[in-house]
Amino acid sequence: SRSMSDRVSDELEEVEEELNIHTTNKKNEDKKSGDSMDEEGGVGAGGEAPSGASIASGNAAPSGQVGVGGLSTETNVLFQSFILTFLAEWGDRSQIATIALAAAKDPYGVTIGACFGHSLCTGMAVVGGRMLASKISEKTVSFWGGCIFLAFGVHALFLEE
Repeated sequence: SRSMSDRVSDELEEVEEELNIHTTNKKNEDKKSGDSMDEEGGVGAGGEAPSGASIASGNAAPSGQVGVGGLSTETNVLFQSFILTFLAEWGDRSQIATIALAAAKDPYGVTIGACFGHSLCTGMAVVGGRMLASKISEKTVSFWGGCIFLAFGVHALFLEE
């Protein structure tokens, strides 16, 4: 059985290969339109990422490197995190409770408190998730998550009135 770090390395190499293909295609499109990404500080000659930008080696991409969609990698991560959190939290109980609290109390205080509380909770989830991911395989988490999901389903189906 392969270790988790070997599987992660393989997956990172696949992602790096896909990114290189994407940047090569982007460079070819730019050449056809008369633009060159080299002038913008993006992809180097041959469609490869600049030195020091290897994802598989564990090094973060240099600041300002062009990522998917023409955005920097930092902006891309920020955007994806925002959309994921926004859609996951939209209409949940905590949002409804916050609306009710803002209707009864100072809305500015509620806004500041809700932002701080959500940031703290999300920060703990990110750090805790990172720590757990280094100790437990994704397959194990998926298996037990599925078991718990099925248990809740069976409970709701047969034991709820």
